[in-house]
Amino acid sequence: MKPPDDVHLRIRDVRKTFALGSGRSLLALDGVNLDVARGEFLCVLGPSGCGKTTLIKLIAGLTPPDSGEISVGGRSPREARAAREFGLVFQEPALLAWRDVAANVRLPLEINARNRPTDDAPSVQSLLRLVGLEDYADYHPHRLSGGMRQRVAIARALAAGAGALLMDEPFGSLDEITRAAMRQDLARIWQARRKTVVFVTHSVAEAVALADRVAVMSARPGRVADVIPIDLPRPRDESMEWRPDFLRYSKSLYDALRRG
Repeated sequence: MKPPDDVHLRIRDVRKTFALGSGRSLLALDGVNLDVARGEFLCVLGPSGCGKTTLIKLIAGLTPPDSGEISVGGRSPREARAAREFGLVFQEPALLAWRDVAANVRLPLEINARNRPTDDAPSVQSLLRLVGLEDYADYHPHRLSGGMRQRVAIARALAAGAGALLMDEPFGSLDEITRAAMRQDLARIWQARRKTVVFVTHSVAEAVALADRVAVMSARPGRVADVIPIDLPRPRDESMEWRPDFLRYSKSLYDALRRG
């Protein structure tokens, strides 16, 4: 497939191994190549243990590759993280229990002087309005549902005006009904802000519902086995998930997973 014209994230020939002790090692990723366009919603889909989380950590600069190159907005992952080029959202929202919702969202701006908001950074109030939690600003995390806590985490990731979101199975710990509602919420948030999103999932339905394109990972050692565009109209509501074209894309992804 032709790569995106305005590349925000570029991955070239990335390889990553982990030492297991006693001279043994585990090859997690091998020869990963991928381009993500600015403003694109890309899902990374693959079986458990294929290196999806490792890939997100490499993009975020949390661990270095053994070889290959990664750039985010023309910077190395480490430089991009320092420049607040991206926000991170993990499966567990990791909110601070003693801070209310507004204070949790504001946290990245308080960590150090370099995290002062950029000129285009949204206000905490506007972010809470965006994620549907404007009336919960003074609530503490223990009073929120799992989906609400994850919406706080998304707002926090957007707080410094980052151009991209890296999301590692953010809905994986939620029940199916909440998970379906959250993907509708995320699609709405993305359409409002048009950030670049790299979203890791093992759910085929989630990938079809959210993505512009889906990068299908092979079993370990992980590589990009296929990239499938999802040409469905937006906005995509829950009723679309029963349409024949949605089911055709789902089958294409299942087939790609089997081939991978």
